[in-house]
Amino acid sequence: MKILLPDNTPLDPDLPPGVEAVRYSPSKPVPPEHHDAEILVSWGQSGSGSLADTAQALTRLRWVQSLAAGPDAVLAAGFADDVIITSGRGLHDRTVAEHALALTLAGLRRFPELAEARREHRWAREVGGVQALHPADRVTTLLGAHVLIWGFGGIGRTLARYLDALGAHVRGVARSAGERDGFPVVSEDDVDEELRNADVLVLILPSSPDTDHVLDAERLALLPSRAWVINVGRGSTVDEAALVAALEAGTLGGAGLDVFETEPLPADSPLWDAPNVIISPHSAGGRPVGVDELLSENLAAFVAGKPLRNVIER
Repeated sequence: MKILLPDNTPLDPDLPPGVEAVRYSPSKPVPPEHHDAEILVSWGQSGSGSLADTAQALTRLRWVQSLAAGPDAVLAAGFADDVIITSGRGLHDRTVAEHALALTLAGLRRFPELAEARREHRWAREVGGVQALHPADRVTTLLGAHVLIWGFGGIGRTLARYLDALGAHVRGVARSAGERDGFPVVSEDDVDEELRNADVLVLILPSSPDTDHVLDAERLALLPSRAWVINVGRGSTVDEAALVAALEAGTLGGAGLDVFETEPLPADSPLWDAPNVIISPHSAGGRPVGVDELLSENLAAFVAGKPLRNVIER
């Protein structure tokens, strides 16, 4: 049994007897001599090594282990219906949550303005010195801030703990209401009411027809004018034109964005010049944690004919 391991990240899983590991380049086509692989570990496929091309080439494939938290790219690649697909859910919880926290703090602590003042060699007196802790028109701290996390899976719950430790009031949004890890969670049906009170909205949503432009002009208008929007999920979930319009009109405090509708973000995108925007190049994840443990567990289960972790229902 042959497993293809991407060479763009260090991997050293425990291989059960009879399993041969072969390294491949995710940016190039899988060599014909390895088209007999039954297992593919997918991570960062691009160019001529795209997932769609790989799905067509590997005709004996039985299982795809994606290292991405969201399975949308693998699901769209065209793998046969009988191929098991498992995601990298849990591998990015801490790193993406950390990045979301960094974007939030940078926004609230006015780092875009500080960076501009530095370029001008100007001492930013409007940011330093005596400041109100809770001015009416601006969020300046996580102390007492109301943070709404839309998409309350592993990453969202990890971020909630970080925010809670810094004094924020955190609520989650998920398909069903309840309580998760001690945090109140509201149903997506009630999200509009929650937006009215949010100082920070963090989006950690997957790409799907249901989430396409879920944050549109109508919902942006519900947010307080002081609110910040942070997106570390998928770029398709935000109507970027509506976001730019809100930022330019001053009806939104700012945005910290790691994902975009088109990536790389085009040089002529108005987001580059919109006020109070922090842009990072889809860098929140990119460094999965605990891959060898997940692969080793799933490999052992696959060989033994037992259930795998993180199976995506299709």
